[in-house]
Amino acid sequence: MKTIVCFILLISSHLVHAQDPSFYIFLCFGQSNMEGQGTIESQDRTVDDRFQVFQSLDCSNLSREKGKWYPAVPPLTRCWTRLSPADYFGRTLVNNLPDHIRIGIINVSVGGCRLELFDKDIYESYTNTYQEDWFQNTIAEYEGNPYQYLVNLTKEAQKDGVVKGILLHQGESNNGDAQWPNKVKKIYNDLVADLELNPDQTPLLAGELVHEDQNGQLAGMNDIINQLPQVLDNSYVISSSGCTDQEDNIHFNAEGYREMGKRYAEKMLELLDPASTPLSTHLDASQILKPTYPNPAEESTTFHFILREPTYVTLSLLDLAGKEVDIITTGEYTKGSHAINYNLSKQKSGTYIYQLKTSDGMEQQKIIIK
Repeated sequence: MKTIVCFILLISSHLVHAQDPSFYIFLCFGQSNMEGQGTIESQDRTVDDRFQVFQSLDCSNLSREKGKWYPAVPPLTRCWTRLSPADYFGRTLVNNLPDHIRIGIINVSVGGCRLELFDKDIYESYTNTYQEDWFQNTIAEYEGNPYQYLVNLTKEAQKDGVVKGILLHQGESNNGDAQWPNKVKKIYNDLVADLELNPDQTPLLAGELVHEDQNGQLAGMNDIINQLPQVLDNSYVISSSGCTDQEDNIHFNAEGYREMGKRYAEKMLELLDPASTPLSTHLDASQILKPTYPNPAEESTTFHFILREPTYVTLSLLDLAGKEVDIITTGEYTKGSHAINYNLSKQKSGTYIYQLKTSDGMEQQKIIIK
């Protein structure tokens, strides 16, 4: 009897931590703008349960415990922080991905910090020179080491889902620092190594500071931030142009955070692999869907596929939720290579999936329409 009970408990323990490949986890770090400084309004308090936050601290005011998943109602960083880009990043993803996909956020950010705080090799020398009580108290909540705290949280969260990307917003305290891109690269490489991530499948998105078109006090730093893709492969910069801000011209306001979050999400939607959704099935060798060209495309593009045998074909255009937008072509096709020119003018700008379906299987790829 004891053996049976122990076996059941072992199975139950394993099931609790079964990793779901449809649960996409994103890491967020940086300083105050990623931490969240926007007013939380009524529209922000309703959220799809598919969007979750992995609670970083025990917060009695939020009725949340560290290390558990909750619906991602702001704040998503600490107990008393406010609206951040992460909020509308997650909302936009769940609104544009298939219903079976869930989104999880882990946000470890510290207002006022230099990027060096997240460098695991030098963070101590930096924190020891910054003795303001509010700053030291914030770091203390992260057990004195925000980088390691983020890594530890993520390792727990990886039992439940798969890390799909990293979001960064930082630069105000490193204003004018020409080495900022290299410092980001070092932290990214550490995260990839410590979390055993594949860099080819883990993009890093970095947001600009408040833009000069909003009289951003530190907008000159954006020139340095925009150098990041030259230094770090699979990194992308999110424009802040037009994103409204607060009177200090440093922090975005609520509407600015919503827009920045959407822009982070739009880029991530372009980068996510559509083959990770159930719209894809294993292909028989009898058919091959080739990359379309041009892609991104504006006016028209050409779809190519190869058939090993004559078969009935349906080539469709889908949105990211898997809903059919248009049938590109359908009918009996002969063995061999086929090219289908398609006019894009009737489609809105965005990211789509094109899907080849025959009696032998189905394959899909991604296209961006400008």
